[in-house]
Amino acid sequence: MSNSGPRKPPLVAERRKAKTKPKAPVKPRKPRKRAAAKRRSGNVLTRGIFGLLRWIWRIVWGVGWRLTAVALLLLGVGVGYYYSTLPEASALLDGRARGSVTLLDRDSDVFAWRGDQFGGAVNAQAVSKHLRNAVIATEDRRFYIHPGVDPIGIASAVRINLSEGRGPLSGHGGSTLTQQTAKLLCLGTEYVEADWKSEAEYIADCRRGSLGRKAKEALYALAMEVKYSKEEILSIYLNRAYMGGGAYGAEAAAQRYFGKHAAQLNPSEGAMLAGLLTAPSTLAPTSNIERSQNRASVVIGLMRKQGFLTQEEAAIALANPAELSQAAERQAGGYFADWVMSSGPEFFTRDTTEDVIIRTTLDQRIQRAAEAGLHAVFDEKLRDGSKAQAAVVVMSADGAVRAMIGGRQTKVSGAFNRATQAKRQTGSSFKPFVYAAALELGHSSQATVVDEPYCMNIPGSGQWCPENYDRRYHGRVTLVDALKHSYNIPAVKVAEEVGLDLVRKVASDFGIESDLAAGPALALGASESTLLEMTGAFAGILNGGSSVTPYGLVELKLLGSDQPVMGAGGGIGERVIREDAARELTWMMSRVVDGGTGSRAKLPGREAAGKTGTTQAARDAWFLGFTADYVAGVWMGYDDNTPLTGVTGGGLPAEIWHEVMVRVQEGMPATPLPMDAPRVQPAQPQVAQQPQGQGNQGWQGNQGSQQPAPRPQRTREGPVESILRQLFGG
Repeated sequence: MSNSGPRKPPLVAERRKAKTKPKAPVKPRKPRKRAAAKRRSGNVLTRGIFGLLRWIWRIVWGVGWRLTAVALLLLGVGVGYYYSTLPEASALLDGRARGSVTLLDRDSDVFAWRGDQFGGAVNAQAVSKHLRNAVIATEDRRFYIHPGVDPIGIASAVRINLSEGRGPLSGHGGSTLTQQTAKLLCLGTEYVEADWKSEAEYIADCRRGSLGRKAKEALYALAMEVKYSKEEILSIYLNRAYMGGGAYGAEAAAQRYFGKHAAQLNPSEGAMLAGLLTAPSTLAPTSNIERSQNRASVVIGLMRKQGFLTQEEAAIALANPAELSQAAERQAGGYFADWVMSSGPEFFTRDTTEDVIIRTTLDQRIQRAAEAGLHAVFDEKLRDGSKAQAAVVVMSADGAVRAMIGGRQTKVSGAFNRATQAKRQTGSSFKPFVYAAALELGHSSQATVVDEPYCMNIPGSGQWCPENYDRRYHGRVTLVDALKHSYNIPAVKVAEEVGLDLVRKVASDFGIESDLAAGPALALGASESTLLEMTGAFAGILNGGSSVTPYGLVELKLLGSDQPVMGAGGGIGERVIREDAARELTWMMSRVVDGGTGSRAKLPGREAAGKTGTTQAARDAWFLGFTADYVAGVWMGYDDNTPLTGVTGGGLPAEIWHEVMVRVQEGMPATPLPMDAPRVQPAQPQVAQQPQGQGNQGWQGNQGSQQPAPRPQRTREGPVESILRQLFGG
């Protein structure tokens, strides 16, 4: 059989296979020993380092997230705790431990404040925008974006502290407004008197700056941010912040310094109040207005930088710095206000927990007149560097005090008041009470007494020989001339004649409450008294012979109440001498001013009466007197009892009295004094020389009259008259 027929085509793979030559086997390359060793070594080191780092990270992460969780838990617990203790925002606005006292003058205008003044709660949105913006610009410019604690502010504070060479936490603290508010709230710890030695200790504890305290403040601030809105926090701050001068809160400060509401403050005033927050006592404008204005200019710059003021508004504010109101600038009646506070009930004045309003007798016009009169003489007549002091009191005839100056520095508060606290010998200013006793017994001002060498034996002290100021003797003189020229020997003789007990009784009943000397030196003013007492006693002479109790408080009310808690505690009291005796004594005292020792006090076109007084070695100089409208007293001396040089009561004190009363009486009609000249005309005085040491020889009760002056019928018997009737038989 044959193999004929078509052949099958070969497979391509077979053809490809047939054409492909087998490749020779490739020998594997042997790795280099050095490279292989390096790769093996690098892998182990890297793996080890990364393994160590992964191990450390696992530890850090494991511990870290747990610590973070614990810290967040503790933070939440702390914030939650403080959150649970926070009351409503309205309950935190007034945080004072004590109340305030607002003093009004006789026209019901505010002239002084005492205590912790709170002007009333204000809302952050209700106060002037300039005040609100100034506070934020100065204290916390990121107030509206941080959660109560500002890390950026803390970092900035640390940087500043380090750059200034201090510790990181010493100096600037980076506290936010919320943290400052937490400090003002003392972290919710209220003052309880029984828990602290003093309120100052409580305040110091609230202001501690330790790390632990700052941590608590931060927790409290975070809780406040959760509890309150930003506006509520700012409102609490603006109501509780101390702004100097006893003012707590924006409203009280605005009223005290500028006499307006916090909503009415302009940029300059808002900047000044905001500037006080760093050091309220030091920067208070009532302490140093220039320093306050300089600080306010810095605040205005911050407000401009942060966009709260335009360039033009800032320029206007800088060109017109804030000025104090008239009441704040004058601090009118500082001594007077202190006296009223000390004379009122303690629980309504010095230690009040209520807000009290006191209406007083002060007349601010008269107060300014008294201050101007005092400065007019001291600035012109006193040598530079002199430490001599002076005091002035002006009052009405009923004892209502209209002005009071307790020292040369008139714009003060809490200072030593020489008008009410300094007891000094009165000198010859006491003599009117000697002659008042004589007139009350029925003697005439025209009665005569011999001014001659005179000595007395004082039991336990030996012989005492008074002398006149001019060291001369003037023979027989009338009582009016003896008072006019302030002769000492006649005054002693008259006092001995009428009785020292009666003289002491008359002076005491007129209001001189200090211990009065027991011996004959009583007549020459050896006793001590205050200027207020002496002025009140002279007011008794002016009003016709009745005693007065000087007073300044007219009415005391609690804030918001229409009913007064108490009324005036002074005024006219019992009759001391007869009215006709008082009127004749007034006439005698008018001679002192009209040509006597007090002639420098004479007023142009107006009647005045008074008496000079100079104590031993001129340690004290007095002038007390009155017109028909007002009584005024002036004292001058040194606090350490150093003798005055070339000063007597008829000198500078009389000049001060004159300058004060000219200003006080300005624009008032010239009313005549309530006085009567004696009805009995004297014969020509007879000069008689009496032997030295003859007791009261030379005293003639009604010299020159045909018969003793009849005592007028009295319709009312006073306490002195009653004693006289018992002693002398009617």
